[in-house]
Amino acid sequence: MSSQRSILLVEDNPDDVDLTRRAFQRAGFTQPLDVVEDGVEALDYLFARGAHAHRASVPLPSLVLLDLKLPRLNGHEVLRQIRADVRTRFLPVVILTSSDEEKDLVESYSHGCNSYVRKPVSYTEFVEAARQLGLYWLALNRAPESGVHG
Repeated sequence: MSSQRSILLVEDNPDDVDLTRRAFQRAGFTQPLDVVEDGVEALDYLFARGAHAHRASVPLPSLVLLDLKLPRLNGHEVLRQIRADVRTRFLPVVILTSSDEEKDLVESYSHGCNSYVRKPVSYTEFVEAARQLGLYWLALNRAPESGVHG
């Protein structure tokens, strides 16, 4: 598609990571898919801290796919910190979760997620969801490069 910036997948389930990777490949998206397994690592990746300090000169990903149920720091707190920082305030964040609970949906939007997608159960539905997510967020949507504008 238009940008070769990476996609950040924040997911601790290796089966879901593999499924997401295969779904994006099958849907024809060529962007690198970077994976972190917990909320603390997600923030380190985005803010170029700790083991991810080398990312200081690397552009932010074009999209974050964020699970809610994560070790160390849950997805709601990760989202809250992403939106609280001027560098990542406008970064597109899609909640990709198995949770169908109304409280998770409401909390995600209240913290500024751009979209909330429940993970489809079947592989075919997951591939189609990945294709639609990629098409919209990677090809059609326009987002500021960073939160420092105007």
